[in-house]
Amino acid sequence: MPLLGAFTFPPIDEIFRWKDIWFAGTPFAINKTALLVIISSLLILALMIGGSRRMKLQPGGTQNVVEMTYEFVDNGITKDVVGHDAGRYTPFLGTLFLFILFLNIWEVIPGIQFPPTSRMGIPGYLAIQTYVIYLIVGFKNQGLKYLTGHLFPPGVPKALYILVTPIEFVQLFLVRPFSLAVRLLANMMAGHILLTALSLLTAYALSTNPGILKVIAIGPFLLNIGVIGFEILVAFLQAYIFTLLTAVYLGDALHPEH
Repeated sequence: MPLLGAFTFPPIDEIFRWKDIWFAGTPFAINKTALLVIISSLLILALMIGGSRRMKLQPGGTQNVVEMTYEFVDNGITKDVVGHDAGRYTPFLGTLFLFILFLNIWEVIPGIQFPPTSRMGIPGYLAIQTYVIYLIVGFKNQGLKYLTGHLFPPGVPKALYILVTPIEFVQLFLVRPFSLAVRLLANMMAGHILLTALSLLTAYALSTNPGILKVIAIGPFLLNIGVIGFEILVAFLQAYIFTLLTAVYLGDALHPEH
């Protein structure tokens, strides 16, 4: 580990890689990433159960949070994007939104400061899940027309199918899931690295011997606070964008005219 003055920098590898906590060396090993995923799932479950257990006509507390989240997803995503006849997808989209949001927000929690979505396994799984679901919905509702409608879009001159069909194939089967995963991964990874760098700069400035140099720590410290506020917004936006795009793909699978 390189030393600078009195401050010891951890290996850069430890920003994203964590030692196994339990079941080390097995396929069921649990590290910090897996632990945060489990905790997030339990928190969402507790929120949903607590908010719907004893529902009142005038909601308050947890029930209010649950109802606001449901209405936000139902009115702002499902009905506007998927369609008014697709309310059965609101529970899935709402759960997806909350799950990503809870995972993202760990980035700004003191003592944790690590979003599991900055590891490719989490965004990759969520993207593959969305990919499988919209393909199943598309073939179930449209049959082979779901595939032929994309590969051979109506109104395009037949001679252009030589160019259009391969592009549409790549876009439908590769670009959609890949872009979903990479967009979430890149944004959360960038924020995590930036916050880590600012925290290290602050800690290093505070560890310097000449007391006057400790004043330098004020700059990265204040900037870190500003970035934390920005990253809270990014955590929400990335959860919203991922859910919104999932709804767009579901709408395309349900309604061929879209």
